[in-house]
Amino acid sequence: MTESSTITPEQVQHLASLSRIAMGEDELTALAGDLTTILGNVARVNEAVGDDVPATSHPIPLSNVLRPDVVGPTLTSEQALASAPAAQDDKFVVPQILGEE
Repeated sequence: MTESSTITPEQVQHLASLSRIAMGEDELTALAGDLTTILGNVARVNEAVGDDVPATSHPIPLSNVLRPDVVGPTLTSEQALASAPAAQDDKFVVPQILGEE
């Protein structure tokens, strides 16, 4: 890891003040260490990237398996409403929840 990828508690304090986040010294030191570790891991991943490695969004090819969109048998209004607790004008009647008419 290079010196430029090391995050200092002072840098974390600067970012915290810009974000208006109050942090104690212990938190600043811990977060600086965590961020330095994250940057190191990102650098390691970037090392694996090369011109001979194609960019991918997924490690294995994906394809959607879709069936044809075909209209099948449907229920009549009477069949759909047969088990409804309440119906009116070929529609389900449900309890009012928003206080509107």
